[in-house]
Amino acid sequence: MKLLIVDDEELTRTGVVSSIDWRSLGIDEIIQADDGVNGLEMARLHHPEIILCDVRMPRMNGITMLEKIEQFLPDTVSIFMSGYSDKEYLKAAIRLKTVNYVEKPLDPSDIREAVLEAIRRYNQNRHSRRGEELQSIQSASRLALLLTVPYSSGGQDDSQKDMQKLTEELSLSLSSASCFTCIIVRLQSAPENARAAYDEIYHHLEQFLKGYQTDCLSVEKKPQHMVYFMIGKEKPSTRTLSAICNFLGSFYASYGHYYIAAGKTCKGITRAYQSYTDAVILLQSSFFFPAGTLLTAEMLTQTATSSEQPDFSVSAEQAFTNALSSLDAAGCDLFFKKLFQSYDGCRSLMPNQVRDLYYKLFLVLEETGRGLHLNADRPVQTDNIMDEIENSFTYEDLHQALVSRTHRLLDDAQNAAPENTTIAQIKEYISKNYKNELLSVKDISSHMFLSVSYVCTFFKNETGKTLNQYLTEYRMERAKELLADPQYKISEISSMVGYSDGNYFGKSFKKYTGLTPSEYREKMTR
Repeated sequence: MKLLIVDDEELTRTGVVSSIDWRSLGIDEIIQADDGVNGLEMARLHHPEIILCDVRMPRMNGITMLEKIEQFLPDTVSIFMSGYSDKEYLKAAIRLKTVNYVEKPLDPSDIREAVLEAIRRYNQNRHSRRGEELQSIQSASRLALLLTVPYSSGGQDDSQKDMQKLTEELSLSLSSASCFTCIIVRLQSAPENARAAYDEIYHHLEQFLKGYQTDCLSVEKKPQHMVYFMIGKEKPSTRTLSAICNFLGSFYASYGHYYIAAGKTCKGITRAYQSYTDAVILLQSSFFFPAGTLLTAEMLTQTATSSEQPDFSVSAEQAFTNALSSLDAAGCDLFFKKLFQSYDGCRSLMPNQVRDLYYKLFLVLEETGRGLHLNADRPVQTDNIMDEIENSFTYEDLHQALVSRTHRLLDDAQNAAPENTTIAQIKEYISKNYKNELLSVKDISSHMFLSVSYVCTFFKNETGKTLNQYLTEYRMERAKELLADPQYKISEISSMVGYSDGNYFGKSFKKYTGLTPSEYREKMTR
């Protein structure tokens, strides 16, 4: 804690500092001032928790100084020291919530007791104020949450009564002309101790908005989504709105990637929901813009958007397949350039529509790798693809993930040693016949015109897996891929991957993945 000693007598200040073991009281810094004017300046500069000051000083007396300090340090506790202990000063001390009044000549034990009491009172003040702040934040959050649902135009329901009560509790002065502007911040991931982080940002924002004569409400609508309502007498100018959003961005940037969407300003509390809806709609397009972008209706109106699929002579999947099949790096890069230009800054499509396309392109890439025997030792890894897509916060992230995987495949194709022809033929036969529930090691060995024992031994030595193990894994990975597509029933998928017994398929799938088919599907479609 910091202690500020203000007295025009240097000997008094020196005596107070040297006569007490301040560290034993929890005071680790002492600041001195020789009159009320300098004391006020030192308080502004150092923010002391305890002030020990004389009453009568040149230029500004102690009472005037403490009245001014109380305006910006309301929790700081003061102690008067003076030889003039008349009622006037005692009343002033009480009005200023002074803990104690020590008379000159000063007794160190009296000062020590007064400072200990001041510390207790300071901690009590801080605890009380923190409780009031938390109560205010909670009330503001409840009111903000009510503003995110449509306002009932009928009679006054419970939500309207709650809104009125909370408005009065927060001392908000609202009228039909009050302007509401909703701002939503979407984070890629929530910060550690999110509640404390959001409360701190809200506190700083409140202070910042005082300069714009604007009130604020906030609520965490869902994970990684903070909703703010700016409330003012006038519609914020473009410059003001930009300043507010940049202020928020300066805090959220330390927690990773984010987007900010600002809805149109609406007048009256009954229309606040419209501003929120505008912001939600804008946020749906955020995926197609760089992280950190501020999305406004005006900005997006000016953005050139595409309403069609990329203009390839064939489908995007076929165009990608053609470029990959010939290992044409330049052709792939041209395809990627055209693809990215088609969706960057797009507003005509939903993010999931583009994610679905990229899912198919990832599958094309996986199947091409298998055809080149680069990843033929494993079936298509659909869960890895889904993770890649889910972890892409922006369209650019998703696009770059596909580009990077493609470049790795092209590099691997140039450097890869050819797979053993016999192993490649066995795997190709399995990929074409895995749907047959009667497919056996004997069938595979007959197809290869080799004995069962030789095929089993050779395959295990070359791949590290038994034929039955490889076949089961292939079927399970194919099942995972099909489960990601809701058009197929689980019973259909069972037969599609070579299991006529649905129960046996379910047990095998859970043994392989740790999840039942329905649990896996739910995970993939969240």
